[in-house]
Amino acid sequence: MPDQPARVVITGASSGIGQAAAELFARDGAKVVVAARNLDALEEVAGRCRAAGGEATAVQTDVTDIAAVRALADRAVAVLGGIDVWVSNVGVGAIGRFQDTPMEAHDRVVRSNLIGHMNDAHAVVPIFLAQGHGTFVNMISLGGFAAAPYAAAYSASKFGLRGFAEALRAELAEQPDIHVCDVYPGFVDTPGIRHGANYVGRRVSAPPPVLDPWRVAGAIVRVAASPRPTTMVGSTAVMTRLMHAVAPNLTARSLGRFMSAFFQRADRVPTSEGNVFAPSADAAVVDGGLRSPRQRAAAALLRRNGSTAQ
Repeated sequence: MPDQPARVVITGASSGIGQAAAELFARDGAKVVVAARNLDALEEVAGRCRAAGGEATAVQTDVTDIAAVRALADRAVAVLGGIDVWVSNVGVGAIGRFQDTPMEAHDRVVRSNLIGHMNDAHAVVPIFLAQGHGTFVNMISLGGFAAAPYAAAYSASKFGLRGFAEALRAELAEQPDIHVCDVYPGFVDTPGIRHGANYVGRRVSAPPPVLDPWRVAGAIVRVAASPRPTTMVGSTAVMTRLMHAVAPNLTARSLGRFMSAFFQRADRVPTSEGNVFAPSADAAVVDGGLRSPRQRAAAALLRRNGSTAQ
């Protein structure tokens, strides 16, 4: 709303893109409610938002629990007086061959990445309708357009999330001031990769180019200000979308061969459940350490100069 600070709810705000988005909204003077499972990390993020110039409230929430998400929405309305923007940002992953990954982990990934976003929307859309306005921002990723071998549940959740967003957008088409916006970044330098479950027993990384998480967060803030249905962030996301549109099976097989070769060379590490079933202990961190100090410094310089180039 142009005559007041934005009232923003961000789920998955305890680290990475969600944390960065919360801090950027706060720098613009927004009133922010940050939500995730790790309350200690949320309190630290909320403190950084206040230091940046905004108002912030931390609410511990597991988005797979619809009652908890509805309680989050009620708390946000009570604290903020309404909700202008809801950023649905929760995302977890489990790396491993499909048959080697416990079905319980597959289930939890889908519940977090798909049902969690549906729970977010189910809680906030009635509020948007009552207000007559609101923007729902879905963090999806390039995984919404191209399958990721060794991450079958992640792929299923992201493909499903894209379909859900398209259906919800169609249902709300007669509401000109209510928007459903999808954001599709390429590989991003966040703690998400090391936080995820690892059932392949090899060190996991991301191929370059790896995006600055602050760049993706900036795209979220811009989408909230000027809503649009689809926002691609980074050349990798754009190229992957085009490749999959032209040759989906070839793209998937090529990615499968690439991943197999990568894991054969990667260092061995213990398998782990990561943050699939419990929150990460080392949260309240934006960067994942996938870029060199020189690359991070260059990205910081671009941010200071107001550029979004990568």
